[in-house]
Amino acid sequence: MKIFFLFTFSIFLLSAFEQAAASAHYDKILTHSRIRARDQGPNVCALQQVMGTKKKYFSTCRNWYQGAICGKKATVLYECCPGYMKMDGMRGCPAVAPIDHVYGTLGIVGATSTQQYSDMSKLREEIEGRGSFTFFAPSNEAWEQLSSEIHRNLVDNVNIELYNALHHHMVNKRVLTKDLKNGMTLVSMYNDQKLLINHYPNGVVTVNCARVIHGNQIATNGVVHVIDRVLTAIGNTIQDFIEVEDDLSSLRAAAITSDVLDILGRPGHYTLFAPTNEAFERLPRGVLERIMGDKVASEALVKFHILNTLQCSEAITGGAVYETLEGNTVEIGCDGESLTVNGVKMVKRKDIVTSNGVIHLIDEVLIPDSAKQVIELGGAQQSTFRELVAQLGLASSLRPEGQYTLLAPLNGAFSDDTLRMDQRLLKTILQNHIIKVKVGLNELYNGQELETIGGKLLRVFVYRTAVCIENSCMVRGSKEGRNGFIHIFRQIINPAEKTLHEMLRNDKRFSVFLSLVKAADLDDVLSQPGEWTLFVPTNDAFKGLTDDDKDILIRDKNALRNILLYHLTQGVFIGSGFEPGVTNILKTIQGGKLYLKTVNDTLLVNELKSRESDLMATNGVIHVIDKLLYPADLPVGNDQLLTILKKLIKYIQIKFVRDSTFKEIPLTFYKINIIESNVQPIIRKEDPSITQLTKLIEGEPEFKIVREGETITKVIHGEPIIKTYTKIIDGRPVEVTEKKVTEERIIQGPEIKYTRITAGGSDNEEKLKKLLEEEVTKVTKFIEGDGHLLEDEEIKRLLQGAGTEYTKVTKVIEGEPQIIEREIKKVHLEEAPVRKVQPTRRTQGGAARRRTRLA
Repeated sequence: MKIFFLFTFSIFLLSAFEQAAASAHYDKILTHSRIRARDQGPNVCALQQVMGTKKKYFSTCRNWYQGAICGKKATVLYECCPGYMKMDGMRGCPAVAPIDHVYGTLGIVGATSTQQYSDMSKLREEIEGRGSFTFFAPSNEAWEQLSSEIHRNLVDNVNIELYNALHHHMVNKRVLTKDLKNGMTLVSMYNDQKLLINHYPNGVVTVNCARVIHGNQIATNGVVHVIDRVLTAIGNTIQDFIEVEDDLSSLRAAAITSDVLDILGRPGHYTLFAPTNEAFERLPRGVLERIMGDKVASEALVKFHILNTLQCSEAITGGAVYETLEGNTVEIGCDGESLTVNGVKMVKRKDIVTSNGVIHLIDEVLIPDSAKQVIELGGAQQSTFRELVAQLGLASSLRPEGQYTLLAPLNGAFSDDTLRMDQRLLKTILQNHIIKVKVGLNELYNGQELETIGGKLLRVFVYRTAVCIENSCMVRGSKEGRNGFIHIFRQIINPAEKTLHEMLRNDKRFSVFLSLVKAADLDDVLSQPGEWTLFVPTNDAFKGLTDDDKDILIRDKNALRNILLYHLTQGVFIGSGFEPGVTNILKTIQGGKLYLKTVNDTLLVNELKSRESDLMATNGVIHVIDKLLYPADLPVGNDQLLTILKKLIKYIQIKFVRDSTFKEIPLTFYKINIIESNVQPIIRKEDPSITQLTKLIEGEPEFKIVREGETITKVIHGEPIIKTYTKIIDGRPVEVTEKKVTEERIIQGPEIKYTRITAGGSDNEEKLKKLLEEEVTKVTKFIEGDGHLLEDEEIKRLLQGAGTEYTKVTKVIEGEPQIIEREIKKVHLEEAPVRKVQPTRRTQGGAARRRTRLA
């Protein structure tokens, strides 16, 4: 029980000490100063003095070890701690300073000017008498810094002005530094004027922004704290000051427009960095007009200059970050005697104290990201991207009222060859870095597709420590502006244009690997849509492989598939998306494991260097290697095969287990269906002033390949009802044809998709015509690389007689079985002036546009 009591009591004392320490930063810093000077003798404190000035500080650990304050070198001084004094012939400060009344104590602490003025103003009798006072006594240097006009007015009227000024420095009770809480208000002995106290974590204590430079000198009738400036009376709020200060008229207009001015009239502890009129005049005219005409932007601008804490200049001894009312942060620091904002000297006048805060006048306007246009968010490291966007005319397409996302590569991503490109090609590249919508970092997810202003779809890949778009990964520095986000990327983004199979086929380095892929019947895997990572050995990996060796490999299809599918893994894994130096384990389609990591920006696969990584395909990514990969735990049971593999693979020991066989890997991880559809652009006019473009992709499944284990899709159509009638539009007869179809689809196998896409209307016939032409062109374009599908004999047979009408092939992975409810479609097929209607609508070139989809 006794032990429990001692334990509880100890916890109580510790918690009490911590609470006291939390509110007595000055005393804690003073204790540290005493510890630093312990070699100098008892009761000695170590201070830092800024070189070239008389300013001395009891320092924080940070300032002490930096040997600097406000970026200026500081020398170390050793002085008696407050309340102690030296004795002749003895080390340190072994004697306690004599205790006297407040008047006498002013002399002890060296505040002789304040002592003299107390004599002149007849205050001496009061502070020598009975009572309990706190005197915030200006140092001798503080009186010297007072303007000559104010000083003359005080001295000329000592009985009233000087007496009242000194009373303004006094409180009618004893208050030690430990009692001076941050944000508290004391009532002075002059006209109940307020004294605003701030007690900062770095040990600085201020009174109306005057710093206590020598505290807690106890007197018989109170305590004396020496401060570094003469206090002046305060009464107005920040709002009051702005409303009467001529040099802040531009800020006043912005604060009124944004409804922020009233906030600065409320009680609080604010810090306002107030831009002068000159600062506003330096802004580009267009920027200022845009911000002032946008209430959201102007509110963000004004609030970005306001802190919800009171930061006196004397409390800032190093850089620190503070949150503004706008929500973002600014870094407030110092450079010698000057305050800095975000590292820039811009403060013209410091410490204008009001009843609800402090004002610092600055000569630059701070513009937060939230008030900037997205193109203005780019920093020095993205200057090349920003300049190119402007030079190529893309900046004008980023409308202030729009929403965009810029994917800005670092300057180093733009090589000399890139910058020397044809400007049309360079413009296309830059268009691939501008997304049509505003997408923040926390809105991105794996598998997401983002459409650029150039019409490209970019894929998003999210990893444990990285977010990548196509081949390039983000670096820190994303920002949100008024009309969009900007994200920073290591490299130029290269959207994929070809499938894995097409890339292998078009690169002679991979001819041997591709021939083995074809022999293993894996062409379709690399051709169909999907998300794959493929590690491709170059022809160098097969040096020494004879035709006979190759035939042996091909004859053992199970062995060949095991080897090849060890190079393939599900999912797209970008090399720069891996956390550097950390091993990542990927399971291959073969079933074995690959061990990947990046070292010095080089991708290692099973400790083998990738010669070229992140070659993007529409269905995955290729990493180039110069060795054939083989799972170390997979035994070989055939002597001939073992001999061949030993020729090719020398970096691991291949296991041999006689008569062991390779497992069969069925190609069940992908399936193919083929659906034919017709594509017809149709114009429907509901009103002479409203035009709408509709593109229909519809049709019956006229053929398909059915593999073993698949079920057949049934589509049941009701008989179409076609109605033709004539109506008068703009005084002209127009023939209208409507088709009404009842359709019931039951899908028992892979999903067949009927897609209907409607683009929004346009008021301009020329725009409509252009849009129609674009849509027809898109439909009739041949997708490069998919022509090989027409070489399949079964598909050829099914397409016999179709000629060149089948111009587009798309591939879709099998969907889940589902039932689609009955639906009735009513379509305006055509509206045209009354004339003989042709049996087939043709586009330019004569042939009806048709499309085949491989789903």
